[in-house]
Amino acid sequence: MIEDFEKNDIARDSNELFSKAVKAGKRTYYFDVKSTKQNDMYLTITESKKQFDDNGLAHVEKHKIFLYKEDFEKFTDGMAEALQFIRDKQGSDDAFDSILKKFDE
Repeated sequence: MIEDFEKNDIARDSNELFSKAVKAGKRTYYFDVKSTKQNDMYLTITESKKQFDDNGLAHVEKHKIFLYKEDFEKFTDGMAEALQFIRDKQGSDDAFDSILKKFDE
């Protein structure tokens, strides 16, 4: 039922050009490429998490950021720097090294 709501929520967005859902434990991350009326593309990143109230009824909590093309490079630079910091503090890891290489491509 909640998944249907999320699919319908995405389907209503007519300016959406691309969508990728990534399930990660209790959370789902959506990476959606959209376009403005001027045909400029931007990215929305949404974290969706199922929550339950005191009565056991489920609802979806969403947090969304909008990333515009003029900020892509600064955003990815900041992400790579943050991931590099984590790697440096936690030590080298083949999986982590693989992730960081994607930022260098």
